[in-house]
Amino acid sequence: MTSFRQLLKAAGAHPPIGTWITSASPIVAEAVGHAGFDWGLVDMEHAPLDYMDLVHLLQAIGNTKMTPVVRVPANETVAVKRVLDAGAPTLMFPLVQSADDARRAVAATRHAPQGVRSMATLSRATRYGAAGAAPAPVGVIVELETPQALEQLEAVAQVEGVDAVFIGPADLSAHLGHAGNLMHPEVMRLMGDAAQRCRRLGIPVGTVGASPDVVTQFRAMGFNFIAVASDLGLLMRGAQAVVQALRTPDGELHVHSLSSGTRTEPTAA
Repeated sequence: MTSFRQLLKAAGAHPPIGTWITSASPIVAEAVGHAGFDWGLVDMEHAPLDYMDLVHLLQAIGNTKMTPVVRVPANETVAVKRVLDAGAPTLMFPLVQSADDARRAVAATRHAPQGVRSMATLSRATRYGAAGAAPAPVGVIVELETPQALEQLEAVAQVEGVDAVFIGPADLSAHLGHAGNLMHPEVMRLMGDAAQRCRRLGIPVGTVGASPDVVTQFRAMGFNFIAVASDLGLLMRGAQAVVQALRTPDGELHVHSLSSGTRTEPTAA
């Protein structure tokens, strides 16, 4: 499987396309992986996931070409240790506010003497000992989600061990007083400014957009990797479109034609 670092290096003019995995379902995660996304963010901050659930999701995604990134529930050493032992290759740390927060995040992913991660020689991360005592280097993405965090962007981005910065538009909009309005001009202005500052520093910067149109705008701003919606968001969007279509007059005619046998459609068994 391609590592997230390799994805970023190979991106060029085509930023890797990802999506959020919020369903907590290995089946859905595997299906999304086969849909063609370059990377998927397994969310432990807001999705109802425990550590065994995480193992199952990573196993499912491992059957696809999609590169997994796991957002840990908090920047907390014990939580990070357990996520890493489950085999997560790249972590995203939410609500990073300062360079000290970033240094703490990096330290939690490194063994002594570089960090504070404890050794586990028979974990999934070491292939149960078959890969040796020390697993592969862990990717670290720090998420900046407040105006105060964006003020510290340069200091955070230059912490050794930080591979990429992620700008979280949802919490940023709330902190700016525009909760739910992720496309508010003030939100977009700060995000565009953050993307350009990251590019001047030479560090990859990512975000998430609700639709392909929004993602296109973020690409134009200079973002290097972008997620579009989520597995549940895409499912709900498709489901609602079908329901809406079938509740229109044309949809009623279509249903009638199906019931009368004048037209057939492929069905899922």
